[in-house]
Amino acid sequence: MGVPAHLSLVTLGVSDLGRSTAFYRAVGWQRLPASSEEISFFSLGQVVLGLFPHAALAEDAAQASSQAAGGFRGVTLAINGRDEAAVDRMIADFVAAGASLVKAATRAEWGGYSGYVADPDGHLWELAFNPYSPEWAAPDR
Repeated sequence: MGVPAHLSLVTLGVSDLGRSTAFYRAVGWQRLPASSEEISFFSLGQVVLGLFPHAALAEDAAQASSQAAGGFRGVTLAINGRDEAAVDRMIADFVAAGASLVKAATRAEWGGYSGYVADPDGHLWELAFNPYSPEWAAPDR
């Protein structure tokens, strides 16, 4: 049978739900009606982004909660743009909303173009143009 190759929900543990919700709304994303005072949901096409207090997320996953700042977490989230100009616009929009620029967009040796920003909790977003991605991987922007 196997596990379906499908991603439904990505939940980020955040230190301040109100601040993080405001940040993603400032990026231009719409908070879904299923959201509450305890969790925020945003539609990202066919995937939903959830924001949940870090300690509550750790408890739900039966893990010790550690919000120690700094250090690479080993996870990035990515959005493909249709071209280099779209990448530059997305980076500018994230930074205008309060993200930190981690790595300015540059041409990559594999033929693409990408840069990184961090949300208020340090979650990394790669914003990229990949000329080899299938058409569905780069939404209109």
